[in-house]
Amino acid sequence: MENNNIDYNASNITVLKGLEAVRKRPAMYIGGTDDAGLHHLIWEILHNGIDEALAGHANTISLTLNEDGSVTIQDNGRGIPVDIHPVEKVSALELAATVLHAGGKFDKNTYKVSSGLHGVGLSVVNALSEWCQIEVYKNGKTYFQSYKIGVPDKPVEEIGKTNLKGTKVTFKPDASIFKNTTFNYKTVVQRVRQDAYLNGGITFEITEKRNGEEDFFAFHFEGGLKSYVRHLNKDQKAIQKNIFHAKNSIDDIEVEVALQYTDDIQASEYAFANNVNTPDGGTHISGLRMALTKSINSYLEEFGTEKDKEIKLTGDDVREGLTAAIAVKLAEPQFEGQTKNKLNNTEVTQAVRKIVEEDLKLFMKENPTEARNILNKVILANKARSAAKAAREAVVRKGVFEGGGLPGKLADCSSRIPSESELMIVEGDSAGGSAKQGRDRHIQAIFPLRGKPLNVEKYRLDKVLANNEISDLIRALGVGIGESLDMSKLRYHTIVLMADADVDGNHINTLLLTLFYRFFKEILERGHVYMSQPPLYKVIFGPNDSLWVKDDAAKEELLKSRKSSKAPHIQRFKGLGEMNPEQLWETTMNPKTRILKRVTVGDAEEANKMFDVLMGEEVAPRKKFIETNSIYADIDL
Repeated sequence: MENNNIDYNASNITVLKGLEAVRKRPAMYIGGTDDAGLHHLIWEILHNGIDEALAGHANTISLTLNEDGSVTIQDNGRGIPVDIHPVEKVSALELAATVLHAGGKFDKNTYKVSSGLHGVGLSVVNALSEWCQIEVYKNGKTYFQSYKIGVPDKPVEEIGKTNLKGTKVTFKPDASIFKNTTFNYKTVVQRVRQDAYLNGGITFEITEKRNGEEDFFAFHFEGGLKSYVRHLNKDQKAIQKNIFHAKNSIDDIEVEVALQYTDDIQASEYAFANNVNTPDGGTHISGLRMALTKSINSYLEEFGTEKDKEIKLTGDDVREGLTAAIAVKLAEPQFEGQTKNKLNNTEVTQAVRKIVEEDLKLFMKENPTEARNILNKVILANKARSAAKAAREAVVRKGVFEGGGLPGKLADCSSRIPSESELMIVEGDSAGGSAKQGRDRHIQAIFPLRGKPLNVEKYRLDKVLANNEISDLIRALGVGIGESLDMSKLRYHTIVLMADADVDGNHINTLLLTLFYRFFKEILERGHVYMSQPPLYKVIFGPNDSLWVKDDAAKEELLKSRKSSKAPHIQRFKGLGEMNPEQLWETTMNPKTRILKRVTVGDAEEANKMFDVLMGEEVAPRKKFIETNSIYADIDL
């Protein structure tokens, strides 16, 4: 071993001062520098205003997306303190904006409930902004301080008189930190609407100034989570007309729950703690699920038929078709990480459980028709689960999920290393045959689809497993399904959907994505699924001079740039099946030259609703969506 006699002493220890640590490792504070991290800046400042409202000092929060790419967030609360801190000897405003873990959120007398547990919101936003300006309206005066990359231009100063009260923060994200600095208007509107549902009685205003004309939204909901569940289910067929709603407190833990059953077979649960969305759930979701299972089983025991009483409902049974929203508020929330995806407070579980059990028991007794509809739904789910278990066991008996018994139609690759192996799901036997001949046999496996896959949005797991095409595909993936799902057994880390570039091909891709979204969501979330981008045209200028182009626009652009005396020969391919093996390899399969589009699940709530609208049983919402969005479709005559 080489011995480098390098002294290791105090000079080797790096000390990041002020906000340098934030700029050095932004992901530690906002989760990443992608679009989610960018928007996290807005949520941090927005929640400062919400905390003021929860403390009873504000009732309006406004957000403006400015023309220059900056964003302004203003509340009418007390205003950040501007007086000189007794220990630090600088303005409290400057401390809050430039020092990590400096803020009022640690003082229980200042904020009884706060989402800003770490006390780093404003300072982190300031550190990751090209510039930031803060105005505080307090005691009839306006105070101001500006910053560049988190550093104050000069001390806090009084700049005038005002009748306003509150705080206004304007910041522009630093382009050297973020991959993209353009805020998505739709994302902002959806999030602010959600906050308005969570905080009934507070008015939220959004102004969009970036398109030359001003767009304005205002949200104000008195119904709280009950209104939110009604909004979530607006395109669903409810089997329970009256939405269950409970709101109470135990040991200073405030709990609000709303739930409603629909004829869907999926469950949708939305959880929040101190106004922070916790997509990974936590102790509040655990309490809700326990209460739901116990309450419905108790009702079944007391009011069910003799035959019904033989059934023992599971958590999965009682969650089928459920849309539920739960929000808890507590003094000292414990989250996992700065991005707060999961709530860890153990005391919350019992508080939620007790409140929901008591109120749901009363709700079901007072609404016997609703209760019977719910019972019928969950009993059917129980029977379907038993049928699905039998179907899974039948598949297991074939050796499907244990590495053997691969479907005969699968042309597998020779590699057994998942990270380099690709599964290409190809539309049609013709294209499948060409793909088998043209592939790289070492890393590329071919699975030809015959006809259109089953629309799994409409069927439970037992019916899905009974479909031969889907059963074979599940066997090829190797991970199992439902309770037997094991991601460590995924045989291919690149899964490519290869369908024709036409309406039928798009429909097939949508059906396959529905399958992945509903039953293999983690495969999507891990970024393993791609869509091929086969070209529509081959433009031939001469014997050894030809180019593939993706679509009509690309073709026209090419023809303009390559003017020649002789008109080129243009070959149009209606589908993958028209290409020979060499052409298919060259255009769609060769890892060095092909173009793939990775499929991601950016917004679970919106994706969930969109699959319901486009692939579900209800015709009216789908018709409305098509009529509204048809003007954006490409028309190929």
